[in-house]
Amino acid sequence: MTKPKILLTRELPPKAMELLNDRVSAELLNSDNVTKESIMEGLKDKQALLCLLTENIDAEILAASAHIKVVANVAVGFNNIDVTKATELKIPVTNTPGVLTETSADLAFALLMASARRITESERYLRDGKWHGWGILQFLGTDVYNSTLGIVGMGRIGKAVARRAQGFNMRVVYWNRTRLAEEEERALGVTYGPLEEVLRRSDFISVHTAYNRETHHFIGAEEFMLMKNTAHIINTARGPIIDENALVEALKNKEIAGAGLDVFEEEPKVHPGLLEMDNVVLLPHIGSATIATRTKMATMAVENLVAALEGKTPPNVVNPVIYD
Repeated sequence: MTKPKILLTRELPPKAMELLNDRVSAELLNSDNVTKESIMEGLKDKQALLCLLTENIDAEILAASAHIKVVANVAVGFNNIDVTKATELKIPVTNTPGVLTETSADLAFALLMASARRITESERYLRDGKWHGWGILQFLGTDVYNSTLGIVGMGRIGKAVARRAQGFNMRVVYWNRTRLAEEEERALGVTYGPLEEVLRRSDFISVHTAYNRETHHFIGAEEFMLMKNTAHIINTARGPIIDENALVEALKNKEIAGAGLDVFEEEPKVHPGLLEMDNVVLLPHIGSATIATRTKMATMAVENLVAALEGKTPPNVVNPVIYD
């Protein structure tokens, strides 16, 4: 029996590649030259697309590939895909939710700790041969224990960060589009408040809201003005949720004390102002980067893709209306 032909934009972890190659015939694009043109060319004779969040699958690509049976995204988010156009064309779009919650929460808390205690800044100082002994005023940071953590977006990852905060005796305040039930708030030890109140009260702010039109530049100049000048902001969600120009100005003007960022507005570009600052911890989007988590994400994407090719409803379809 002839295997379905699919286009794969990037190589996956070994176990996922093994599963994929067992079920389909996959053409892998050159990872150094994944462009809109190469995707459109590669899809001409394919039945499905398996892509990463690094690829922008826009309306033009989808319209030129209306014969494909599924777009499987290796990510929780799917703002890199024009889901409205896909739905119009009856193309299911799938994602990989749930598997990266704990791993991403670990990294958010690692960024919080690194920003608070100036970890990367002090390591660079040591590696550059500048350290000549202990000093009482050297690299003074911010206490995490018994401080106040503000969480913006209380979904799976926000809740996981709140659970970690309990171990540091942190007071946790949160804003979410929909307030949690009282029993869940009690179990998590969190207090709900308007965004402005959360920003004013918090020593650390961790961003976990979804990215969409409403949350573009959700945190900007006005929001930074509300924060304590000793506050640190952490973003492991999506880069454009924070206005990077406003963030640079807030850091320069000492409106806030520091930032920890795993995501950026125009990845892989990083605002040059951020690169110049010692009080910013910068990571190359590694929130889910553990062997186990990335393997599970890729495997889930393959399972979604295969289900659609077999005429079944994929387990994690984000536009189920096409099956109505």
